Amino acid sequence: MMNVVRQFGRQTFSSLRIRNFRLYFIGQGISLSGTWMQTIGQGLLVLRLSGSGTELGVVTALQTLPILLFGPLGGVIADRFPKRQVLYATQVAAGALALILGLLVATDEIRIWTVYILAIGLGVVNTVDNPTRQTFVLEMVGRDALANAVSLNSMEINLARVIGPSIAGALIALVGLSACFIVNGLSYLAVVAVLAKMRPGELQPAPRAPRARGQILEGLRYVRSSPVLLNILLMMAIIGTFTYEFTVILPLFAEFTFGAGAGGYAALTASMGAGAAVGGFVAASRRKNAPSLLVLSALFFGVTDLLVAIAPSLTLAMIAMALVGFFSITFTSLGNVTLQLTSRPEMRGRVMALWTMAFLGSTPIGGPIIGWIGEHAGPRWGLAVGGVAAILAAGLGALALRRIEERAVALRQDPL
Repeated sequence: MMNVVRQFGRQTFSSLRIRNFRLYFIGQGISLSGTWMQTIGQGLLVLRLSGSGTELGVVTALQTLPILLFGPLGGVIADRFPKRQVLYATQVAAGALALILGLLVATDEIRIWTVYILAIGLGVVNTVDNPTRQTFVLEMVGRDALANAVSLNSMEINLARVIGPSIAGALIALVGLSACFIVNGLSYLAVVAVLAKMRPGELQPAPRAPRARGQILEGLRYVRSSPVLLNILLMMAIIGTFTYEFTVILPLFAEFTFGAGAGGYAALTASMGAGAAVGGFVAASRRKNAPSLLVLSALFFGVTDLLVAIAPSLTLAMIAMALVGFFSITFTSLGNVTLQLTSRPEMRGRVMALWTMAFLGSTPIGGPIIGWIGEHAGPRWGLAVGGVAAILAAGLGALALRRIEERAVALRQDPL
């Protein structure tokens, strides 16, 4: 029994044996907790300044709009420049924006329009940071350990979703709202420090794309020419637009379906985070990542989302949300790994930028749609639309996978 446990542990945490990734993992844990602290603080700040849920939606949209508009440009930067150097710049910039927000709140000079500007600024930083950070993982761990590293990173994000808000609540009560932003700004120093302590000779940098005209269009044409890449991105675009709008629909679901208010919203979010953390552990221990698993995870993601929509009580909805978290992290981890391992090294940044666009950049489109459905047809219908969208994405993925396999069989039978 002990041998089985040891083997599971070695497999689950195998990528942490790589020194550079272990340092990165520690720095990210600190920084991600700070990011969730700022997320909680920013929501409360906007409500205090405006008293409007619409304003909160506007700030969220502004923070993701640059990713939607300029995502491919961020991918070009990730492909053309040394990723470690790019991350130095993005971490310092994000930390500076958080500190400015904290100081404005602390001095009572904050206004809603300054929150808008800083949200756009952070969105611009994330446009470059996200594809660079995701592809840098491969340079730290190599192809064989990528799936494990991505899964552990996903698990860490969801653990931070629990830790960060808990710290934020304590800081707000003891010190005030500005502490969330100042502590988050300082947390980026942890990432800068671990980047500095890495051993460059142990990295496996991808070939950098040379400066040339039309690199954004070149990336789009490359994705279009690859059925595997195109299919995964289309699946993520559908799911990202309609299914991943939990920050919009869960507050409505908790308040108007169960009358549970902020406490119910927090409970549903925590349940999803706990399920996602477990899913991250399971994904990290998995040895193989077949394309069919991506389709199945999307299918079960949709089915469990529908279970939340029809749940007769808050307790059952929380249980179903844990399952949603489990399958959602399985889908995103598999999609991330498959895209990176399938892409040509000099195209990887642009491909992952499109993944980020489909995942986060779709929020300004899907958020208002799901919010409108939740408000006018009811929160259960908003969740149901997300569930059906994930099931449809799984169906499209299954059809595409079948076509790819049929084409491969035809090529083997008639190579000419």
